[in-house]
Amino acid sequence: MSSENKEKFQIEYQAGKVAFERGEYRASVKHLEAACALMNRTSRLGGEAQMWLVTAYEAAGKKPEAIALCQQLSRHPDTETRKEGKRLLYILQAPELKRPAEWMTQIPDLGAIAESSPEDRRGSQSASGSSKRDRKDKLEPEPIDLSQVNTKDNQFIWVALIALILTVGGLIWLGV
Repeated sequence: MSSENKEKFQIEYQAGKVAFERGEYRASVKHLEAACALMNRTSRLGGEAQMWLVTAYEAAGKKPEAIALCQQLSRHPDTETRKEGKRLLYILQAPELKRPAEWMTQIPDLGAIAESSPEDRRGSQSASGSSKRDRKDKLEPEPIDLSQVNTKDNQFIWVALIALILTVGGLIWLGV
């Protein structure tokens, strides 16, 4: 393998891994497929790139491609790659468990936000101005009419204070 191909492989391989870690699975598949085409598939590094490609396929919703590649990797010459390929194949072929709908959280698609007009967005200037005023109104307490408040001393504080003094005095007198 020429040094130029090694450099191209490293660039594509790293770009594929970075794209995968960012959640850009389609871009990751594209970069990793290019990297696998540049490297000898039976080498240890070629097997490693293919393992990343399997996970990218699965994340991108291409499960049949991921399973087919895992089946190839389960016969790979490198023992670690072969073992990892078999393990991933077992996981990919496992039956999917049924989950009740109430266990799941629906995540809205935010991809269309960039194309929408600012007036349609929740965080737009016109909406945020009124919502800030609403929040300010909610945070301010209502004024209290002091003529409605019972301000008569109910003598409780004096009773509690005398009881406390008697208790402490009794404890000191008994020497406890």
